[in-house]
Amino acid sequence: MSTIILALSIYFLFWFIGLTLIKNAGYIDIAWGLGFVLIAWTAQFVYAQPIGWVFVALVSVWGLRLAYHIGKRNLGKPEDFRYQNFRKEWGKNYFIRSIFQIYLLQGVLMFMVSLSFIEGMSKDHVHTPILYGLGILLFIIGFAFEVIGDAQLRAHTSNPANRGVLITTGLWSRTRHPNYFGESVLWTGLALMSLGLNTSFIPLLGALTISILVRYVSGVPLLEVRMKKYKGFEEYAKEVPIFFPKIK
Repeated sequence: MSTIILALSIYFLFWFIGLTLIKNAGYIDIAWGLGFVLIAWTAQFVYAQPIGWVFVALVSVWGLRLAYHIGKRNLGKPEDFRYQNFRKEWGKNYFIRSIFQIYLLQGVLMFMVSLSFIEGMSKDHVHTPILYGLGILLFIIGFAFEVIGDAQLRAHTSNPANRGVLITTGLWSRTRHPNYFGESVLWTGLALMSLGLNTSFIPLLGALTISILVRYVSGVPLLEVRMKKYKGFEEYAKEVPIFFPKIK
């Protein structure tokens, strides 16, 4: 119960800041990474299990990196196109609808995704080392996809010669969305770590939630719409899978 209260409180604070102080809802994306860090640290102080520090370390590295990456990308920039569209579509109702459909909704989703590690942090020892080790391995792989994919995209877009040119190199030649694929993999890793600590199957619900979100709701579909505007996208889409990387 305390976890969902904390998650909702984080987003209510960002709602107030984004709506009244900076008038830019795009900064809510920074709360996504930071929120999980706060949840992990809070859970550790509640459960106080030594093995819980592993979860704290992994979630903190991921969350702080993501918050820094998004904050640096959005700093001084116009509001993200998604939130601009919401302002136009909702008009006078934006004030009320934004509370529930942007901020508090993300707080609920944050709680759902955090199920990947919360129960695991309450355990005192590894019950199934193979599952636990596999989970750590998947986290590392997923995190690598995120970090490398973001770095390659940043290098591509920072080159003026690439203006209007679709990135098709590096990890982007294997999957059209390496960062979102990595997101799904690393949360699956955290869930498997929890299962390795003899938890219920609830952690898998958290991993499934984030996987569905990035693949079918707020991640891949929205970016696919933008990518289709680039020249050569149809040929690129025929060669490169939308999510799971091709091996050859």
